[in-house]
Amino acid sequence: MADGVYSVTVIRDFIAQHYLIGGDWGPENERHSHHFTLELTLSGRSLDRHNYMVDIVEIEARLDEFVARYRDATLNDTPAFAGTNPSIERFARVAWDEIVPRLSADTVDHAAVTMWEHATAKASFSAPVA
Repeated sequence: MADGVYSVTVIRDFIAQHYLIGGDWGPENERHSHHFTLELTLSGRSLDRHNYMVDIVEIEARLDEFVARYRDATLNDTPAFAGTNPSIERFARVAWDEIVPRLSADTVDHAAVTMWEHATAKASFSAPVA
């Protein structure tokens, strides 16, 4: 059997608002909504005794908890964005920091979060899982 890497991706959609700070970005400086799509991709080289790398039900639960915190919120008003520009790059990192450490899969080596702001714009954050 060839060496390789497994990956699992789970997606959630939600609407949230933000406004950009620290620069002159025209309409982006005004509060506005986005239909965000969050993609969490986990990867690893091994499977557990059930031939799972990670239990998708657990991933879904963590994503649902995250989305519940940010759905219909103004990102600027949340503790994760206090005093920072709520860019999609930052939002991807916030999602990684809030979701990945709470997963219990020992087989996951790497995690990536991609945050879509709309169909043509996305940003990602990825890092090894400790």
